[in-house]
Amino acid sequence: MEDTTLNQTPRGSRLHIAIFGRRNAGKSSIINALTNQNIAIVSDVPGTTTDPVYKSMEILPVGPVVIIDTAGIDDTGELGLLRIEKAYNVLAKTDILLLVIDPSKGVDSHELEVIQKARDQKVAIIGVLNKIDIFPAASPEEISSILNIPVLPVSAITRTGMDELKLEMIKVAPKDWMSSTIIGDLISPGDTVILVVPIDLAAPKGRLILPQVQTIRDILDHDAIALIVKEQELKAAIENLKNKPRLVVTDSQAFLKVAADTPPDVPMTSFSILFARNKGDLISLVEGAKVVEDLVPGDKVLIAEACTHHRVEDDIGTVKIPRWLQQIVGGPLNFKWASGHELPADIEDYKLIIHCGACMINRKEMLHRLMMAKQAGVPMVNYGVIIAYVLGILKRALAPFPQALTVLENKKT
Repeated sequence: MEDTTLNQTPRGSRLHIAIFGRRNAGKSSIINALTNQNIAIVSDVPGTTTDPVYKSMEILPVGPVVIIDTAGIDDTGELGLLRIEKAYNVLAKTDILLLVIDPSKGVDSHELEVIQKARDQKVAIIGVLNKIDIFPAASPEEISSILNIPVLPVSAITRTGMDELKLEMIKVAPKDWMSSTIIGDLISPGDTVILVVPIDLAAPKGRLILPQVQTIRDILDHDAIALIVKEQELKAAIENLKNKPRLVVTDSQAFLKVAADTPPDVPMTSFSILFARNKGDLISLVEGAKVVEDLVPGDKVLIAEACTHHRVEDDIGTVKIPRWLQQIVGGPLNFKWASGHELPADIEDYKLIIHCGACMINRKEMLHRLMMAKQAGVPMVNYGVIIAYVLGILKRALAPFPQALTVLENKKT
């Protein structure tokens, strides 16, 4: 798991830029030129890059990004085809694709296939005509007309064209690559927000978990006041305030106690529900929760987490949620678990997918996962929404989000 200290931007909050191109087109050299660092291995030997390599860094003035270096799209042999397949898999989490072109090789079906696959995933594409220091007569206009994408002439060696490339990246970056706020649109300057933070055994000693850290920062960015308490201190904290808090946000594991201790006229929700909205589509996830009513013993349920972490006693994903659902259904369910970058290939076999809060992946990837589930005809819900639902307090937890609340109330009669 990545470091989640306050002074680092987590991977899920970074623009994701994938570098595609043929072997020896200069993909790794482009990365080094963009970042002014020798972070990618450069070699004259074709196929130096095999599996996709992720590097978190800053590209000024673009900001925090993840650069994804991929294998050559013209790789050969059985292993080469597997490398190309892995390269294409990263499009699910890519915001901008830089297609590096070697003037000595021109363009053909390799580049056209990359462009088609990127367009299918709605990924912004920039052509990068590299090595113009060696091939000064190379024509970016001609290649642009063939590929129907913007093509910029650059030299990774002399760093010619790097500023223009960065400006083009800023221009094509999707406006919604990350939702602009977690909680800021729900509060006003001067408001007090109480964050209920049980000490999570899965978090490293001395640290808060990532959603809590990001929510605190968003409150401060919007000139509001963050009051942090444990669940046992919430009632006293509310009583000691001169004015009522604008909002109470809790970790899902303390939902019932927080709901009981929060006055009915004070809105309450959870970190996970905030992130369901910030990283994905809250309405779709609320619709997914209603499927619980249709589950019967023996149904297959997939519990998916975007990262791996140390399991603790009574773990939410492997113990608590399965226990609650089986109590509601009245019998055993067939649970499967998946962790990491990709959902299983057989998701159409499941009746329901329950996803984590997605704090370690970007919004684009979470939306892609939701789309995959929708195309497979499988509803998806996330931890915070399903926990509130099975505990009978989802309606209250959705009070700050009228549209999602309407979906909950109107989904079924």
